[in-house]
Amino acid sequence: MTTPYWVQDAIFYEIFPDRFANGDPVNDPPNVQPWGSPPTIHGFQGGDLRGILRRFDYLLELGITALYLTPIFQASSTHRYNTTDYFKIDPKLGNLDDFRALLATAHRNNVRVILDGVFNHCGRGFFAFSDLLENGENSPYKDWFHVKSFPLDAYTPGEAENYLAWWKFKSLPKFNTKSPQVRQYIFDVARYWIEQGADGWRLDVPNEIDDDAFWEEFRHTVKSANRDAYLAGEIWTPDPRWANDSHFDGLMNYPLRDALLRLLYAGTLDMPHFVEKAEGLLKSYPRENVYAMYLPLSSHDTERLFTKVERSTEKAKLAFLFQFAYPGAPAIYYGDEIGLEGEKDPDSRRAFPWDQSSWNMELYQWVKALIALRKRYPSLRRGDFQRLLADYTNGHYVFTRTLGEEKVVVAMNAAPHQQNVEIPITPLQWANGRVVHNLMDNSRYTVSGGKLTLSLPPWSGAWIG
Repeated sequence: MTTPYWVQDAIFYEIFPDRFANGDPVNDPPNVQPWGSPPTIHGFQGGDLRGILRRFDYLLELGITALYLTPIFQASSTHRYNTTDYFKIDPKLGNLDDFRALLATAHRNNVRVILDGVFNHCGRGFFAFSDLLENGENSPYKDWFHVKSFPLDAYTPGEAENYLAWWKFKSLPKFNTKSPQVRQYIFDVARYWIEQGADGWRLDVPNEIDDDAFWEEFRHTVKSANRDAYLAGEIWTPDPRWANDSHFDGLMNYPLRDALLRLLYAGTLDMPHFVEKAEGLLKSYPRENVYAMYLPLSSHDTERLFTKVERSTEKAKLAFLFQFAYPGAPAIYYGDEIGLEGEKDPDSRRAFPWDQSSWNMELYQWVKALIALRKRYPSLRRGDFQRLLADYTNGHYVFTRTLGEEKVVVAMNAAPHQQNVEIPITPLQWANGRVVHNLMDNSRYTVSGGKLTLSLPPWSGAWIG
């Protein structure tokens, strides 16, 4: 296997650092917004690395085992996808000592930390682009970017016209990764942070660096520094090109998220599409890459889960129940576990409300219980996947995760009314009269006539074992 052994056991938690917790007000910008202000594109709210450290007990109590931090390197924006210095922690987040302290705490508690690698483009304050703006054709860095004509127009309103930029945003000039100097710079950055102790990279829009040789060398660079480092690619569509032993260990499984949320919106009307996607994605990649997929229900780039399911606690619980039982590494976007809401960015990047009076405690306790059970049952992390039932008419979907003699049945009722679900359990070789339990509440069921019959409330599910 070339994928890291730990990923299929991981429970990720994604943090947008400016909005998770403020642990050191000294590094706040002078115009910092009050914590919890409506999020804007430009407004900082003071979250930092020390804030993550101070709230680490919360993360451990929840049960997470891996962190994904959106960009933490020096930049002028709240999102930091316009990097100006890849070798420096943004001062508004702290410094290298703070980063090392966070890593030390994480690793002491067996928590991995992966960073966001933004290598398709940089910010216009990046040293090489600044030199290009200053010196034009005489710049030693003119081959670092895709220049159409001089002088460059990088600061007036409008789209980038005489150089390539991500989605034509003038603030995001695109690297020329064909340049040997650019490649070496990026590989040096990738190696440096792994050597500092980071456990991997989430790669931003990697398909826009359409160069297999580049990514093969990137992978070699990272894995030579730490063979257990995790590489996850932000690929939004199913594409086996990107998940293999020359590209990334896993991808952000947005196609699965999209199919699940469509099901929770449309119910039985969408069950055939959901089943096709859920099972088809498992066949699209080698097994080791399937089990190394990063499984989000929302992220900094999407509407939040609770908003997408129309503030339905039942639907949110069902989404988590499926996510934590499906092959791959489930990922929680900070605040989704307490029902934090948000439309697309910047609204999806609201500050974490540390006053528990606003939390959806039913959802929080549910997620915490799912995490504990996933840790307790290896079959939910490493077991084979097999469909037992797909009832398109009534909105039932049932599958099993099996590892040796350990078997967990996962049943879903994606319908707006309570239903009995009759599950054929012949493939499990459970004898008539066998008593099994709902792992969530320890209720008992008896196998009869080669079937297991569950009564499931609307938009709900169960883990049976």
